Amino acid sequence: MKRIGLIFPMVEEIDAFRKYINITKEYNVFDLKFYEGISNNVLCVMVQCGVGKVNASRATQMLIDRANVDYIFNVGVAGGLSEKLSVGDIVIGEKLVQHDFDITAFNHEKGFIPDIGIYIDTDPYLKKIAETVLERVQDINTFKGVIASGDIFCTDLKMSEKIKSKFNALCVEMEGASIAQVCYLSKVPFLILRSISDVSNNDNVITYETFLKSSCKIVAKALNDILLELSKTN
Repeated sequence: MKRIGLIFPMVEEIDAFRKYINITKEYNVFDLKFYEGISNNVLCVMVQCGVGKVNASRATQMLIDRANVDYIFNVGVAGGLSEKLSVGDIVIGEKLVQHDFDITAFNHEKGFIPDIGIYIDTDPYLKKIAETVLERVQDINTFKGVIASGDIFCTDLKMSEKIKSKFNALCVEMEGASIAQVCYLSKVPFLILRSISDVSNNDNVITYETFLKSSCKIVAKALNDILLELSKTN
């Protein structure tokens, strides 16, 4: 049976998925609480990593080193950058980029990471499963494309527009690309899935607080459906 690592940045995100998993074991590692259980006949190890790239990277490496997971999924919410997106839509990350990684002083493009490049591709097998599952959902719009990550909650319209324009990003959040980098370096397949909780405007903090829980429920249901499909293929 494959072991799936599930990373949730915030408590609202991990709580939304609890209804879909039968937790059989809990333990702490360096003050992070890990939960093991079964979801759709798939063995899952899940953790709330905390907000930001360092927290996300730390939890990812723990899942790889200590939990010996075969795949890693990062699910949660994100801010929409594209005018195509509305609150509640789901974005499948085809590529991940750290929009705040900057060594342009050395004649590299913004986002370029030595020995990695600008973009990190999602595992094609996991992406295909997500696409297949979410294409069946009638009441939720699904998009696939670039997800940008950085240690900034973007409320500035100019910054959001720059990220969208520079990286052709659909949405922005604070963890996905760092998880992708750790998985890439450790050769662990990964999938980043986000539900839109706010859009780029001067009121997006208010929008985020209003729609956070509902967006978490949407992406938790999507994850459950994906795990069900994955159980049929492993």
